[in-house]
Amino acid sequence: MITKQVKHLLQQKSKTLFTVSPDMLVYDAIKMMVDKNLGALLVLKDGKFEGMFTERDYTRKVIVKGRSSKEITVGEIMESKPITITSEDSINDCLAKMTGGVRYLPVLDKKELIGVVSIGDLVKFIIEEQKYIIDNLQDYIQR
Repeated sequence: MITKQVKHLLQQKSKTLFTVSPDMLVYDAIKMMVDKNLGALLVLKDGKFEGMFTERDYTRKVIVKGRSSKEITVGEIMESKPITITSEDSINDCLAKMTGGVRYLPVLDKKELIGVVSIGDLVKFIIEEQKYIIDNLQDYIQR
C-alpha cells in the first residue's frame, strides 16, 4: 500500500499547466493537445477552474455525433464537474477515484488549481516507489 500523498507526486512533475478558455473552438484545443502530446486540458475562465476537456470528450461528443470541431466551443462539451483531488489526498485515494474510467484528476487546494494527475503519473509513481522499497530491502538483506 502506497501511503504517499499527491503533493509528493506533484513535486516530481513539471509545474506547467496547459489550459484553455471555455470559449476556445474545440478544433484549436485539439490542435494544442496534438502539438503538446496531451490527453486533456484544464479549462479556466478568468483564472478560475471551470472543468476539463479530454480526448474522450472530443470523440464522444463531437466525432460520434457528427458535429464539427470548428463550430463548437470547449465549454459546450467539456466536463464541467470533474472529480477533483487535493494535494493532501493519498495516491491510493486517487486510484480509487479513477476506477470508473477517469484518467485525469485536477488538483485543487482551497479551490485554486495547482496541478493535474493522470493515471500514467500514478502508475509511474507507484513503480518508482516499489523499486525504491525493493532496492532498500535488497541492501538490508545483503548486509
